[in-house]
Amino acid sequence: MGRAQHFFMVTDPRNVLLSSEVLEDARVTVENYRLGIVKPGLTEDQLWRAKYIYDSAFHPDTGEKMLLVGRMSAQVPMNMTITGCMLTFYRTTPAVVFWQWVNQSFNAIVNYTNRSGDAPITVNQLGAAYVSATTGAVVTALGLKSLTKHLPAIMGRFVPFAAVAAANCINIPFMRQRELKYGIPVTDVEGQRLGESTQAAQQAIVQVVVSRIGMAVPAMAIPPVIMNALEKKAFMKRFPLLNAPVQVGLVGLCLVFATPLCCALFPQKSSMKLSSLEPELQERIRQSNPHITTVYFNKGL
Repeated sequence: MGRAQHFFMVTDPRNVLLSSEVLEDARVTVENYRLGIVKPGLTEDQLWRAKYIYDSAFHPDTGEKMLLVGRMSAQVPMNMTITGCMLTFYRTTPAVVFWQWVNQSFNAIVNYTNRSGDAPITVNQLGAAYVSATTGAVVTALGLKSLTKHLPAIMGRFVPFAAVAAANCINIPFMRQRELKYGIPVTDVEGQRLGESTQAAQQAIVQVVVSRIGMAVPAMAIPPVIMNALEKKAFMKRFPLLNAPVQVGLVGLCLVFATPLCCALFPQKSSMKLSSLEPELQERIRQSNPHITTVYFNKGL
């Protein structure tokens, strides 16, 4: 519940409207506080506000300001538009291809922005992840679309969700393939770096994939059922142009709750038993820190 409250603040769409000056002031306040420097007159409420602003805009490992559209606070406005259009324009092949491409382009930015660790990712890795995820999503969407031709119309509305779920299983591991190959930083409870672990990276990526698919479920499963009923009503037949705005609004309403709740499914500072790490890393940690039984890592979002 505490994590959910935290992410309701961090993913608040209003955070994308904050100016560079406000973000910089929050960064200075938080980083100085960590060093034991407290600004005169700083209240506890002001400190927490600065912390939420900092968490919404700066990467937890690198400390760099994140790309605006890749921040979790941009998830609701960006996803409600893209998902709403995917659910509205699902009947023709060009529309399916276009909106799946737009969605995966956005996902690639989000996955890169919210990766774990502080190691750089190459242009080739970015390109491979982007092409693989987009191709996977489009192929899945077109394949399922052809299978649903002889099924009830409501089934066709769920094709975008299946494509998005499949693409998340491709996009996130590809975008974070460097972590799977070289590992992510693991620390002790006080944040002291102990090494890099591929086992931790695998656990982190599985948790993120589950969270992202969970995030998509309400937004892509509830509106199709509602829209299927609404489109039979007389007023929707009289004003077909309302279809897209109503769908986008329904998706946005679902995302306002689904985004923070699914971000909170797993702790961002996740943990695992020392015995679950690679044997050589276990040995190194035991030699230098014999009392440690649990290690911690940033799973990403």
